[in-house]
Amino acid sequence: MAHADHLHGPHDHGHDHVRGGAHGGHDHAPRDFGRAFAAAVALNTAFVLVEAGVGLWSGSLALLADAGHNLSDVLSLLLAWGAAALARRAPTAQRTYGLRKATILASLTNAILLLVAVGAIVSESVRRVFAPAPVATQAVMATAALGVVLNTATALLFLRGRDDINVRGAFQHMAADAAVSLAVVVGAALMAATGLAWIDPALSLGIAAVIVFGTWGLLRESVDMALDAAPKGVDVAAVGAWLAALPGVVEVHDLHVWAMSTTEVALTAHLIRPAAPDDDGDGFLHAACEGLHDRFGIGHATLQVEAGADVVCRLAPAEVV
Repeated sequence: MAHADHLHGPHDHGHDHVRGGAHGGHDHAPRDFGRAFAAAVALNTAFVLVEAGVGLWSGSLALLADAGHNLSDVLSLLLAWGAAALARRAPTAQRTYGLRKATILASLTNAILLLVAVGAIVSESVRRVFAPAPVATQAVMATAALGVVLNTATALLFLRGRDDINVRGAFQHMAADAAVSLAVVVGAALMAATGLAWIDPALSLGIAAVIVFGTWGLLRESVDMALDAAPKGVDVAAVGAWLAALPGVVEVHDLHVWAMSTTEVALTAHLIRPAAPDDDGDGFLHAACEGLHDRFGIGHATLQVEAGADVVCRLAPAEVV
């Protein structure tokens, strides 16, 4: 993995005591899933057209609901694909972090789009529960079976990238689509066997529930990332305790951990560490940044060392940001 550490000498950040700074960075650029996104978009766009056409011809609301769900997934894939491309753009003088945050915004937009699709499905399903319509079950079963194959194949394209919330979201959507398509096959078979037309709208309500269940966690995690919360899986208390246990450190304050993108984690912290005559400050900072990366997956760490505790840092109180 590419690695770079940048050390900064004493400089003034609005404090009056001695300090040093270190910034550790590792290349956490997302894997290139461009081909996977292209294949997924092409396959799912073609399937949406087929599924919507058969749904209209057969009168199957469940099939139309699944087509709407798949269409929202195509839009989600396009957003995630575009965001991944933007995240690779180099920083500029104005956007000093580049466009990495676009991956988080895409993930949040994807979750919102799915919930909007759920609203439309539920509205029509409730209406059809009280006014069932006949359905051409054989055509529905054949089309949904094709959906099981295509969605399963698409999900497998993203199996290796589940450490990225955008890629994980694509995997979850495609896997859920495969399950939903399978449910449509079973529902159509039941309708063919029993003649009960209400099974179709009831099944579409079940599809809506599956979408909500699969989307809620993605929405919550995306909102947290957009609000600069610590990423899921990073224990901030454990990070602080580890920093406080480093050689010579007597206090840690102004500790912040947040997501720079869906794959990159950043940290800033102030460490009070009285200097010793033979102290290797640069070695300490390099080791600290390496440890944060290896133990916690934090690849972009900026540490400010304060050599004395005689002057209170104005950022020391926990409630001050």
